Amino acid sequence: MKTTRKDMELLARLSTFTTPERIPMRLKIGEQAIQGIPSRFVPQITKRSADTNMRMLTVSAKTEEGLRILVEYTEYTDYPMVEWVAFITNEADTDSPILSDWHIGTCVIPGTHPVLVHGNGDTCRPDGYTWRHDPLNAPHTVAPCGDGTPCNGAFPYLRLLFDDWGVNLACGWSGQWQADFAPTGNGVSVSFGQQTFRTYLKPGETVRTPRVNLMAFAGGEDRGRNLWRSFYFAHMLPRANGQPLDPKLVLHTWMIDGKPEFTGVTEENQIKAIDTYLEHGYQPDIWWIDAGWYPCNFNWPTIGSWVCNPEHFPHSMKPVADHCAANNIDLLVWFEPERVLVGTEIDLEHPDFLLYYTGENEWLRQNRLLNLGNPRALAWITDRINKLIRENGIRIYRQDFNFPPMPYWQENTEKDRDGILENLHIQGYYAFWDALLDRNPGLWIDSCASGGRRNDPETMRRAVPLHYTDVGYGNHPIKQKQHREMFEWIPYFRAHTYNWDEPDGSYGTTNHKLDEFAFQNAMTPCVTSMVEYYDSDELYALGLRMEPIWRKAAELELCGDYYPLTACNADTHDWYAMQFDDPDNRSGFVQLIRNTQAPDDSLCVSFHVEDAAATYRFDNPLSGETLQIQGKELLNGLSGTLEKRTAIILFYKY
Repeated sequence: MKTTRKDMELLARLSTFTTPERIPMRLKIGEQAIQGIPSRFVPQITKRSADTNMRMLTVSAKTEEGLRILVEYTEYTDYPMVEWVAFITNEADTDSPILSDWHIGTCVIPGTHPVLVHGNGDTCRPDGYTWRHDPLNAPHTVAPCGDGTPCNGAFPYLRLLFDDWGVNLACGWSGQWQADFAPTGNGVSVSFGQQTFRTYLKPGETVRTPRVNLMAFAGGEDRGRNLWRSFYFAHMLPRANGQPLDPKLVLHTWMIDGKPEFTGVTEENQIKAIDTYLEHGYQPDIWWIDAGWYPCNFNWPTIGSWVCNPEHFPHSMKPVADHCAANNIDLLVWFEPERVLVGTEIDLEHPDFLLYYTGENEWLRQNRLLNLGNPRALAWITDRINKLIRENGIRIYRQDFNFPPMPYWQENTEKDRDGILENLHIQGYYAFWDALLDRNPGLWIDSCASGGRRNDPETMRRAVPLHYTDVGYGNHPIKQKQHREMFEWIPYFRAHTYNWDEPDGSYGTTNHKLDEFAFQNAMTPCVTSMVEYYDSDELYALGLRMEPIWRKAAELELCGDYYPLTACNADTHDWYAMQFDDPDNRSGFVQLIRNTQAPDDSLCVSFHVEDAAATYRFDNPLSGETLQIQGKELLNGLSGTLEKRTAIILFYKY
């Protein structure tokens, strides 16, 4: 989707920098409320161009109390997008007054009949990734559930729709954020901030706001979602060695020798499994080693001693990494540095690095939070993890986060310091990842937090969500609903080729035999094939047959516009359909899936026609069938007839 002059003109009317006093920020310093940066603070403006498509402006000022306020404004010249983030540093020798009511992106967006589009993120339940379109007739607050992760209970990607245009909004804060919307006489007032923030600053301390993105677009939701996707690929999606990420096929050994998770992995069995796959012609892009490669007595949650298990990897993981590299495979390894179990190395040797919980929850009492707001703890964990990455030849650093940080921040909060532990921790989290990326050129990061609970925009500038949920890997209708929103907002992600459906069409959690239907429901930019290295020639043949189909679809997903063609209700009685269209190359694909209990034999979808005068040539890669349909005929829709629990993917050119 390309930016138009109308998009840019619309943005110019909504949100551009004019004067420091009009910066969309409000703040209380003690009892003094300020809006923007008042002239009495003598603000200084610095301008620079980050590249040909980005103009950055910094406004810096110092208050009478010695507080340095710094606001960064970024304007994109190739997209109708601006972003704001603010910092405050106490440059005085004494504690500052209490800072509170700190919000960024505060503005009124003029328009009529506003509708707020928002979702509940990854709740770690089947109801996750549910979206709502709510008319804004009254004030509305959007915020996560309160556990301290940004995507559990609310999704920090939102949209405001007006009569014939809209605004995409994103809140980059990897903790507890809040967005407030309220109808006004001529539009909608908007503001974002850390949900709990009322604190003084000690000398030298710095705090920051979320980073807020605002994108204007002319037209309806199709333009809004695809303009965001285009911006995401151009400016947010991390790159490997300077190159855009391409489709990735993942293979691994799951519960090897019956051991839970990856606690059974060894140097020997990993190299054997890789060689077996390669002997069958099944070439992965990524070799995945998840939780359990460290000493844990086959109990993977036992973390806090970050060393390789010497019994399983006597030479570290470097021989496995070297074997991967020799075969053009990237090694991915799992970590969870922020959670520290009682009795492990960090707990015993560095208790001053940790925050403790003493409440009623036994699981939380047994774990500690590594305080990334503590400079010594941050330096120690950065050096330790960096050493492991370098010594073990890790190309993809996978970080998980399997417990809620908020109880630890709350229990350890001092008087008049509400929100400071969270704020410093989140800043440390960004600094930790930035240091790993800086010290290891070519490294990329996989973000996980019991699935997708920490995939806010600030995290996604540094990582991709290769494991966006812990729910429904083999429940196809649930996956379809999840994919519907991931393709729209965070369009580089991964799925598994699992089948959890029973003969009667219902779903449980038992994994059943792999087939084409499992692959059809895992057409995502990154995929884990569940063909095991010890599987039959029949299953290898299946994987080899589906791999080029998946890869061709994934390539179009990374360059084309996305058109959801059906509603997604996670219902076995529904059909599911989607389309990706690349107008630059005049190609795309459409996929139709008839779920296990869908009663209708056929479905007609509203196919997106980019060129009504063209002839569309469709190709079925599995059957070899082809057909041609005139674009003007497709304006009436595209119909398909399928048996229950089958799917079709059609590639096309025009």
